[in-house]
Amino acid sequence: MDRRRVGRKTPAPPDAPATTCYSQGMAAPVSASSRSQGSALNLAALFVSQSLATGATTASTVLASLVISALGREALSGLPSTLVTLGAAASAGLFGLLMLRGRRQGLVLAYLLGVVGALIGFWGAWQHHLLIFLLGAALVGMSQGGFQQARYAAAESVAPERRGLVLGAMMFASVLGSALSTALSGPLANFASGLNTSAEVVGWLLAALFLLLGAALTSLWRPPAQDIHAAQTAGVVRVPLTHPQVWPAALAVAVSQGLMVTLMSLTPLRAHHMGMDHTAIAGLVMVHIAGMFGFGWLTGPLIDRLGVRVGYLAGAALLLAAALSAPSGRLWLAPSMFLLGLGWNLGFLSGSKALTAHRGAQGKVDALAYLSASFGTFFGGLLLGRFGFEPLAWVCAALSSLLLISAWWGGGSVRGRVAVAAD
Repeated sequence: MDRRRVGRKTPAPPDAPATTCYSQGMAAPVSASSRSQGSALNLAALFVSQSLATGATTASTVLASLVISALGREALSGLPSTLVTLGAAASAGLFGLLMLRGRRQGLVLAYLLGVVGALIGFWGAWQHHLLIFLLGAALVGMSQGGFQQARYAAAESVAPERRGLVLGAMMFASVLGSALSTALSGPLANFASGLNTSAEVVGWLLAALFLLLGAALTSLWRPPAQDIHAAQTAGVVRVPLTHPQVWPAALAVAVSQGLMVTLMSLTPLRAHHMGMDHTAIAGLVMVHIAGMFGFGWLTGPLIDRLGVRVGYLAGAALLLAAALSAPSGRLWLAPSMFLLGLGWNLGFLSGSKALTAHRGAQGKVDALAYLSASFGTFFGGLLLGRFGFEPLAWVCAALSSLLLISAWWGGGSVRGRVAVAAD
């Protein structure tokens, strides 16, 4: 025995409590206190923070196409969402690497970056400086690349068979932030009139406030023992996207995100052209957000019970229905947006649950998803401007079938994949 190694300790990272210290190469002990860290009380900080982040997105970037239209650049209506998703794609992998050594500091940093971006976006829109507004949108996107990974932090705090439940609960909690943002649309409009601007512009100020509160709440979250142990030992292996247990989930997440963001970003502009006012469009967005997050309490446990393959298949069917119904007329806009949100929920949640077995791939998969969304919004805006909304919807309908590939190749047991990853 090498006596030099006996009793050697690994220094605790910043996230770790002062009393936590494990011997090198030993598994982290599971105590009653460490198990309680995954309790609802501890996870509430992550749930509320994500809820506020969704409210910030609803108040700002979702309606960014209307800001661009007011600035006289309607041909660039898809550009803000493109920059948001490109920013998220550029930062997701970097935040993923940072969070391999502890998630909390990375999440707080992401929220604070969003505060800066939202303030810059507000100033640019208020002062009619297009480039400054677009810079703010890009910074908010970069923050999303980080704080959206809070779903993995929450899911990894519980046993594999309950991760769908926790992911679904995170989604359901997001409804509250979106509802709060929508409920404030009237006061925002009144406040905006005093600044001689629109509610869509003032929404960026509200987004900054929500993200600041999210940073404060996330700083209160205590990482679970396994996160602390991984940070100490740097034992998380980076997994390539081509890994046979990763790429089907990555495909599902990327397709779901790309189709949802594309139609979500461009449908409000179509509604505006059809004569709907801000309040009606805000209600349309709320219906979409309800589809995205409102049934997480049901879809998460169902995926735990039935498996991710069922989630992929159901997501594909609903995304197809959403895309085909979108061009059918004004009365179909709300049902289409709801189906779009629910289809995203099933595809995205299923892929995210599968990825909890491969922590080293999560940041890269999120980056791929944001790239898919940025591609969709940019070229979708061009397609909309040149050919109209119907061809855009048909292309989205065809792409929804890609989730069938994920269902065919990636429908195995997540619990089994967790065991393989641990080995």
